[in-house]
Amino acid sequence: MSATGSRPEPTRAAADRRGTPAGRTTTSDRPRAGRTDPDRSTGPRPSRAAEVQRAVKEIILARRLNTGDPLPTETELMEQLGISRNSIREALKALQAIGIVEIRHGFGMFVGRMSLTGLVDELTFHSRMSLQEERNQLGYLIEIRELLEVGLVGQLIDRGPDLDLSAVEAVLERMEDEARSGQVSPETDRLFHDVLYRPLGNPLVGQLLGAFWDVFHQLRDDLGPPSESPDEVARRHRDIHTAVVGGDRAAAAAAVRAHFDGVRNRLARARRRA
Repeated sequence: MSATGSRPEPTRAAADRRGTPAGRTTTSDRPRAGRTDPDRSTGPRPSRAAEVQRAVKEIILARRLNTGDPLPTETELMEQLGISRNSIREALKALQAIGIVEIRHGFGMFVGRMSLTGLVDELTFHSRMSLQEERNQLGYLIEIRELLEVGLVGQLIDRGPDLDLSAVEAVLERMEDEARSGQVSPETDRLFHDVLYRPLGNPLVGQLLGAFWDVFHQLRDDLGPPSESPDEVARRHRDIHTAVVGGDRAAAAAAVRAHFDGVRNRLARARRRA
């Protein structure tokens, strides 16, 4: 006992003599339940479905599979990964949505083709949601497509006089025939851009332009009819072709911008009408 009557604090040595090994922590020294050491934290563990998605991607890459090649069945994935059928199916549906997996009922699973369907759906929804705003998603999308096509006509001109655009001429003749009948079909308009850039040999160009077109087409009722006459629509497409064939980079860029002026006017009219 001390002079004040209080019990002295036990020393480390005293604790050791009572049987607490040196270096051992007491209950108060241990981390509380539910608390993690920030230095050791590795983040939340991914879900079983996420593990399956990663595993399927690794299978495709490790085996160097190509589009259309068969993948392991659900049962085989269950056995290989030790994961339930429900988690397997959840993962496969997610992979199917982004084009990594193609499921053919009754035949099996295969490596899918790249798809921009999810992008189209998202862009369409947000464009419709912001359609009445002065600066909206569809307006931004038009700007991006215009910049892309200005660059693409430049690449066509860089190919030189040997560039074969005879297929484009055939589409233009069809478009001009439709204009004389009173309306240029959306399918012919889309075909012009697809065929024009095909000689570049870049499949992503067609997919991206197709995605932009799909968004615009799904919003056609919101935008109303074109503001230009069918003859003007056909003429603007003819101007693009003429400039590219003539190797006139400035005229080609101006023709592309003039084409998109019509699209911008249609969007502005839809905002005023709202």
